[in-house]
Amino acid sequence: MIFAPVIRRAAYAQAPRSADLALQRFLMGALAEPTAARSAGCTVTQDDKATTLQLDVPGLAREQLQISIEGNVVRLQSVEGAPRQVQRAWELAADIDAANSSAKLENGVLTLTLAKVEPASKATTLTIH
Repeated sequence: MIFAPVIRRAAYAQAPRSADLALQRFLMGALAEPTAARSAGCTVTQDDKATTLQLDVPGLAREQLQISIEGNVVRLQSVEGAPRQVQRAWELAADIDAANSSAKLENGVLTLTLAKVEPASKATTLTIH
């Protein structure tokens, strides 16, 4: 015969489980600000026309950073000999219009404003004969 301890649910039902609390914190953090996402040293904000990335790059000057855009991928890296090495890449949902995008470095914060490519209309007009 096997004996197993029995714990009544009422004894601990009043306090939420730690897994439930962790899930609640995660969901509240994800849903608190739906248009902005944060990771370590980076904030991403989106609207209909552009995506804005704000990055912390203390100690680096404009000349020590290189930004490249290929389709919907943005790459940031520091040049050789810079006091700090940075190498990051982001893949965005929409293609980026490099001609209308901008980058600004102010007080160690790099702000990339990446304009989305406006979809071109492929509608054609037919003449009636």
